[in-house]
Amino acid sequence: MLVRDLNFKLNNGLLIPAVGFGTWQVKDGDEAYNSVKWALEAGYRHIDTAYVYENEESVGKAIKDSGIKREDIFVTTKLPSDVKDYNGALKSFEESLKALDLNYIDLYLIHAPWPWSNVGQNCDDGNIEAWQAMINLYNKGLIKAIGVSNFSIDNIKNITEATGFKPMVNQIRYFIGNTQKELTKYCQDNDILIEAYSPFATGELLANSKLEEIAKKYNTTIPKICLRFCIQNNTLPLPKSVHRERIYDNLDFDFEISDSDMNYLNSLDKLASTRPLRY
Repeated sequence: MLVRDLNFKLNNGLLIPAVGFGTWQVKDGDEAYNSVKWALEAGYRHIDTAYVYENEESVGKAIKDSGIKREDIFVTTKLPSDVKDYNGALKSFEESLKALDLNYIDLYLIHAPWPWSNVGQNCDDGNIEAWQAMINLYNKGLIKAIGVSNFSIDNIKNITEATGFKPMVNQIRYFIGNTQKELTKYCQDNDILIEAYSPFATGELLANSKLEEIAKKYNTTIPKICLRFCIQNNTLPLPKSVHRERIYDNLDFDFEISDSDMNYLNSLDKLASTRPLRY
C-alpha cells in the first residue's frame, strides 16, 4: 500500500492519514496558501496548523479552493498554550473555526501544558478546564478527535484522571536520535497516537553521515529514511516544506527499512539537539 493511502486508527475509531503536512513557520498569505495547495495536489490528506502559527486563514482557503470534499481532508489545529480556562478554550476554538472557515475540526490539541512564555509552569487546573471544554466540543460533534501536544506522562495523567477522558493523540518532537522513549512507550501502551513533529530535527539530520550511509543502502534520501522510521515505529510524521518539489518528494517513501536497520536507527542517540519544544 502506498504511504499516502495509509491510516492510523485513533482510540475512538477515527482514521487519521498516516502522514500529515505541517505548517509551522509557514507565513500566512501566499506561502501558506501555496504550500497547502501543493500538499493537497501531491496527495496529502492531513493538514496540521495551529492558532499561534497565524496562518489558519490561508490554510483554510487552500483547503476550500482545492475542490476536495471536506470529509476527505483531515484538519488539525491547536489551542494556544496560554489559554488555561474553560471559556477561553471555547473562545479560541471558535476563532480557529472561523479563521479556517470550516464547520468542524478533525483534531484539536492543547498546544502545550504551559504557556511558551513560562515553560514548566504548573497549569494542572487550567489544563483540566481547557480539556473539559474540548470534551464538550467533541461531544457536540464540532471536533472529531481531541488530544495534546508536548505533554509529559504526568500532564496526561492529570487531565485523564480528572475527566475520565483520555487523549487520542500526543504530538511531540520526535526524530531519529530523540524518540522520547519513556513517553512514547506510555502513550502507545495506552492507545494514544504519537505524532512526530520535526521528523528531520528541524533540518539538523539532513547532513548526518550515519543516516547518509543508511539512505545510500536503500537508494533513497535522508528525509525519506526519517519519515519511514517514524511510520515503522507507529508514529505519525509531520514533514514541512514551502518548496513544491520537496512537498511532493516527502510523500514518496514507499519502501521498508529492515528490522536490523530499524534496530540500529533506534539505538542512535543525540544526533541533533534534544530540545523537546516548538512554537
